[in-house]
Amino acid sequence: SKSKNNGVDPQELIEKYGADTARLYTMFTAPPEATLEWNDAAVEGSYRFLRRVWNFGVKLTGIDAAATESAIQGAQSLQDVQFGKEAKALRLEIHTVLKQVDYDYQRMQYNTVVSGAMKMLNALEDFKAVDAPGGLVALIEGFGILL
Repeated sequence: SKSKNNGVDPQELIEKYGADTARLYTMFTAPPEATLEWNDAAVEGSYRFLRRVWNFGVKLTGIDAAATESAIQGAQSLQDVQFGKEAKALRLEIHTVLKQVDYDYQRMQYNTVVSGAMKMLNALEDFKAVDAPGGLVALIEGFGILL
C-alpha cells in the first residue's frame, strides 16, 4: 500500500523473474478487488509454473512430425479423429476445466482462471497414452487450449 509506505517495487521482480511472472503472481494471489499479501515463495511458484508450461511446449515440439501427421491422416476436423478411451478422458477433463475457466474469466475471478490453467497443465503432463488412438491429437489440442 502506498499510504502505509509498504509497497513492493515490481521492477525488481520483473528483472529477476520477468514481467509474465509478475502478472501471473498478481492474478493468482488475489482477486482484483482484494488486497494482495506479498509472498516471495508464491512468486517463485508462479515462475516455476510458467517454466513448466514452456518446458511442456518444448517437449511437444520434439514429437516426431510424421507421428503427428499419421495421427490426423484424412481428418478434416477434430470430429473426424478417432479418439481412444484415454484421449477422450483427457479431452473431457480439459474442456470441463475450460468451461469453468471461461465462467470465472467472465466474472473477472482471475485467481481461479490461473488455477484452472494449472489443472490443465497437470492433466496434460499426467497423460501417458500418447501412442493410443487420438492421444497425440488430444495432447496438442489440450495444450492449445491451455495457451
